Amino acid sequence: MIIFGIGIDVIEVERIEEAVEGFGDRFLARIFTDGEREYCARQKRPAIHYAARWAAKEAVSKAFGTGIGEQLGWQDMEICRRASGEPEVVLHGRGETFAEENGIEQVKISLTHAKSYAAANAVVIGSAVARDLDAD
Repeated sequence: MIIFGIGIDVIEVERIEEAVEGFGDRFLARIFTDGEREYCARQKRPAIHYAARWAAKEAVSKAFGTGIGEQLGWQDMEICRRASGEPEVVLHGRGETFAEENGIEQVKISLTHAKSYAAANAVVIGSAVARDLDAD
């Protein structure tokens, strides 16, 4: 197994708060899955948790080497919590396809947040065969 890619992102929580205030459910539905919205809405300060998930999706897209766009969209990644509290990435649609086509076996993430900022990093692990390490 090899590291396919790594990614990191940080965002000001205020940016998410402003987007929610300005665009409401339209913004939330475009970026976050139903499960993510349900989880964040149950929290004392939802914007911090939305911001952490935003950062995680950005970090994953950087680790994939695609960014958010044609190959990987916001809804193609879902940031969930295991029973242990550990965050995990569940891939859907184009994200799942990209992972299969590129031999990606695991996506590990870490989230953190404070009063004003949220951050995440991602490590994508795959097989050496799929990465074509012998290319010139």
